[in-house]
Amino acid sequence: MSARRPRRRPTKWRPIVTGALAMAVAFVVFVVPFLFIALQAVKNRRDASRLNFAWPSEWQAWQNFRDVISERNYMLLLAYFNSTVITVGAVALLIVLAAMVGYVLQRRRSRLNGIVMALVLAGLMIPPAVVPTIWVLQGLGLFKTIHGMILIQVAYGLSFSVLLYRAFIATIPKELDEAAIIDGAKPLQVFFRVILPLLRPVTVTLIVVQSIAIFNDFTNPLYYLPGRENVTVQLTLYNFQSQFSSQMNLLFMNVLLVTIPPLIVFIFFNRQIVAGMTAGAVKG
Repeated sequence: MSARRPRRRPTKWRPIVTGALAMAVAFVVFVVPFLFIALQAVKNRRDASRLNFAWPSEWQAWQNFRDVISERNYMLLLAYFNSTVITVGAVALLIVLAAMVGYVLQRRRSRLNGIVMALVLAGLMIPPAVVPTIWVLQGLGLFKTIHGMILIQVAYGLSFSVLLYRAFIATIPKELDEAAIIDGAKPLQVFFRVILPLLRPVTVTLIVVQSIAIFNDFTNPLYYLPGRENVTVQLTLYNFQSQFSSQMNLLFMNVLLVTIPPLIVFIFFNRQIVAGMTAGAVKG
């Protein structure tokens, strides 16, 4: 009989090399483009037109900032206001509805659960139909309105949020519900006073993920929210692109101002995003 070959131990340097390679790729893909945008945004018109990483011959950050803010009668400020209202309204409504649907699907087993889950999965797989959606909004009197845009964002984000809440609620012992009912709590009181506070990790995750997605959305406002008074931050890039085609410093300043808020939110809440996404992965 031939002697068994000793098992090769994993080398200690492989995880280090893999991690370093991943960091290098992330730096090239994400950090370098952001630095390029920031550098062009503080240059004057002539330097920015060269589109290179050269140091600016004249720092013009404040002047570029004022020009972009004041352009078209302060359109960017109006866009920030509209985007903030849409984001806050849609996320608040989305969290409440998704948590309630996920709670009912997980706790109350019935024949309708399969139908509801099929509709939830269909919301993830079936692409949106623009023209029928416009007809529905027009019939409801919500086309070209902020309220209609909030409903659209809720509809598009509901399926993903319901699945995430349903998985997380599965990790919460059902005995908590029964104890609250024995103490005299009604169904809504059980949900809002017992269950909803325990959903904080996944709720924070959904708030951050959905806020960034809704704030950065370009397609839906373009289709369902036309008009200058309804402009959002992403549409300012579309509106200013032709105007600033020869003033790359102002165009990049606009891009920078639109990019910074979601970037700040992601930096401060990235740990909560990971914790909420993995909290319901294993039922404990």
